Amino acid sequence: MVTKLLRNREIQVLLVTFLVISGIGILLAAILVSSTAALIVFTVSVLLILCTLIFTKWRYLQIEKLSAYLQEIANGSYHLDVRDNREGELSILKNNIYKVTNMLAEQGTVLHEEKVKLSNAISDISHQLKTPLTSMMVMTELLREPKLDERKRSEFTRNIKLQLERMEWLVSSLLKLSKIDAGTITFKKEKILVHSLVQQAIEPLLIPMEIKGQQLSIEGDENATFIGDLNWTVEALINIIKNCIEHTDEGGKITIQYSENALYTEIIVSDNGKGIPKEDLPYIFKRFYKGKNASKDSVGIGLAMAHVLITSQHGDIEVKSQPGKGTQFHIKFYKQVI
Repeated sequence: MVTKLLRNREIQVLLVTFLVISGIGILLAAILVSSTAALIVFTVSVLLILCTLIFTKWRYLQIEKLSAYLQEIANGSYHLDVRDNREGELSILKNNIYKVTNMLAEQGTVLHEEKVKLSNAISDISHQLKTPLTSMMVMTELLREPKLDERKRSEFTRNIKLQLERMEWLVSSLLKLSKIDAGTITFKKEKILVHSLVQQAIEPLLIPMEIKGQQLSIEGDENATFIGDLNWTVEALINIIKNCIEHTDEGGKITIQYSENALYTEIIVSDNGKGIPKEDLPYIFKRFYKGKNASKDSVGIGLAMAHVLITSQHGDIEVKSQPGKGTQFHIKFYKQVI
């Protein structure tokens, strides 16, 4: 270790400087004072040089430890702790390195989670697209038959069109969810009139409700407002109302109620349909989850989309349901300081 120190250019310059200063001091002491004074100066100089070498050696050992620690970090090991609570430059350096290590560990965890999410998303997309693609391939092969009945040909063509529309909606929804998950969507913070929000949400759903002969009831304070993004909230509300329509029999009733208080603005969407089994309730907002009462064409993404859109805007959504009596979706948008 001493040999390594002496090969260091900085240490060589320091030693030469010490020796020159000590030599001058000894010479002056011998000329101006006495040989005893010169001996004292020599002894003190030797002790100072030894102390400097010992201290420098200790610092080099600490730096080597830090170097080994950084090598461990480079190899992906973040569990080591080099902090110390003493004063000094090395202690500050150790503590700062520890902070950076923690940041790297957190970033590594986030990166791993993002990779898992991406893998799951790709798996989900593959699974959801496989069934309609297989169905369309079979129907396409059948359409190539010249002797195929015209009625069947028309039916297969219509089914292919429906499957393509379903796939387009699925891909579009998954892209939106992926953007939200990635944090690339910025939600606006604007004052939204709940009455206007509800009107925009029910407009594209009036025809499906009319076909099933369902009644629609809207009740609430026309002055109720909250802070959020109108377009994204409309999409969330459409998915919730659409779910109620699909799970309510012909001649059923859909009710939308809304109110505002000092803490939050609440929107309640309810139906008198089939209801949701108790065992399905904890998973109703889980992506691609399909409960017992789900239709065969259900993808299980509409409520998941609504949940993400609402919670991303400082909102909350919960569901209450009784099988055979109906379901209620309670949406709350809490007051925010802009």
